[in-house]
Amino acid sequence: MPSNRVVITGMGWVTPLGTTLGGVWEALLSGRSAIGPVTRFEAATFPTNFAAEVRDFDFASSFPQAQRFGRVGHSTRFALAAAHDAVRSAGLLGPSGEPAVDTTDMGVYLGAGEGTLDFENFAKSNLAGWLADQRRVDGSAWARTARQSMVATREIEQEPNLTVSAVAQAFRLRGPAFNCMTACAASTQAIGEAFEIIRRGDAPAMLAGGAHTMIHPLGMTGFIRLTAMSQRRNSPQTAARPFDQTRDGFVMGEGAGILVLEDLAHAKRRGAPVLAEVVGYGSSADAFRITDIQPEGKGAIAAMSQALRQAGINPREPGADGRAPVHYISAHGTGTKENDKIETLAVKGVFGPLAPKVPFSSIKSMMGHLIQAAGAVELMTCVLAIQSGRIPPTMNYSTPDPDCDLDYVPNASRDLNSAGGVDVCLSNSFGFGGQNNTVVVRRYREG
Repeated sequence: MPSNRVVITGMGWVTPLGTTLGGVWEALLSGRSAIGPVTRFEAATFPTNFAAEVRDFDFASSFPQAQRFGRVGHSTRFALAAAHDAVRSAGLLGPSGEPAVDTTDMGVYLGAGEGTLDFENFAKSNLAGWLADQRRVDGSAWARTARQSMVATREIEQEPNLTVSAVAQAFRLRGPAFNCMTACAASTQAIGEAFEIIRRGDAPAMLAGGAHTMIHPLGMTGFIRLTAMSQRRNSPQTAARPFDQTRDGFVMGEGAGILVLEDLAHAKRRGAPVLAEVVGYGSSADAFRITDIQPEGKGAIAAMSQALRQAGINPREPGADGRAPVHYISAHGTGTKENDKIETLAVKGVFGPLAPKVPFSSIKSMMGHLIQAAGAVELMTCVLAIQSGRIPPTMNYSTPDPDCDLDYVPNASRDLNSAGGVDVCLSNSFGFGGQNNTVVVRRYREG
């Protein structure tokens, strides 16, 4: 079986901090927060009434084929715009906007689905069909109202294949097409599995990443009832505080991150820009509980160890310069008591005495938790860290937690160029249900 080298040749994102690579990266390095009051719906009575929304996003100006996909929901719009930026930056589009290369065998793998429910019209239909005096639903009355008020395209986006289908149609991708919905680990899993597809020779290139929004009444309510979200209503911009002792839950975000993964030989033949190389992927299940992480971090340790082993990296062996072999970890770092403590424990379990020497930060402190899109966006920050030699901070860190005692790059970005730069990064994503995924990227070098 072949074992092709896989490189990243294009990236695009739609985030609460913006949509341009450079603009969002500088916002992250400066510690800017995108968190504020929810405007998507009336949330004043919710215990958590704030989130990191994608604001000022114009689908028509962000995606040339917007009219063709005009009725899709937020998640698919984010995915299409991010994918367009990714394929354009990879040199896959010609001047007319049509694919500049043969895309017959190229594929797409996303962590997406569970689109935005049209809550107001859904509730309106439910009320129209409810016969209170008989305590039953009149299905015909419900259907009449639903047909008049609800948009079919948006409702079928509850199906997990619709966003993948839209991206494949937009860019004529007729190769492998997959989608996974492994909660907060989904887009990291999508990237890892796309990497494996290319590595074994089943496709020359893949669009991989994720898109998601849960900033709607049902999405917010579910996590509030699980007591997983911060309720720091008096200070939303500082509510996301991963690894800090005073953390009280995560902050909801939304958006998309899409990368072009490509077989190195294919990329070289067409003169594509190489941004970084994907060198390892690990995946595991806690097999423990739906809402609780395995308390010793066994699943997270397994995913990180597998990814590093595939990358040929011994996490406990320092480099010739005395530095740890991984120069930056993009943490899952949600800001919940359990996640941050166990992720810290897992990093110690993998890196041993070198763990305190690995900078380890969470951009969720600035743009919230993008759920299924989080892993892709966080991997993109790893690529940008490799290119710039700078790493983003964990903001709102003021009170050390004895259970979280690693280097979280608190409150200010760090320039590592004088120390030798950033060559190897590891990105973690851990999802509800016990899914753990890790991807390792490194600076691309010939040979």
